[in-house]
Amino acid sequence: MTQAAFFVLTALADQPRHGYGILREVEELSDGTVQLRVGTLYGVLDRLTSDGLIVLDREEVQQGRLRRYYRLTDEGVRALEAEADRLAAGAEAAKRRIAERRRAPGAARPPATGPGLAGGLA
Repeated sequence: MTQAAFFVLTALADQPRHGYGILREVEELSDGTVQLRVGTLYGVLDRLTSDGLIVLDREEVQQGRLRRYYRLTDEGVRALEAEADRLAAGAEAAKRRIAERRRAPGAARPPATGPGLAGGLA
């Protein structure tokens, strides 16, 4: 699952949203690291719809513009939960490895940047 798809599904986890609402929610959920363009968003929405992970919830006209609201399907909830579990397991594995590295005696350290014994200046 792409990062964009993950955040779109996450944005829809609590309630149906329209396109602009999804864009804002994705930006907020990702602390600004994911900023979808409109074309990218609608490509993701089309793919998630064809995969059966989201469906059109309703359409409303506001200020003369049509707003389509999307919501998660039960399969979408399962897919989001599985991806969240996968990402969490990966993050935990990384944290364990970092902690092991820090505890290991003589763990590799970055090379010194200044002159030293290996630099030929004594």
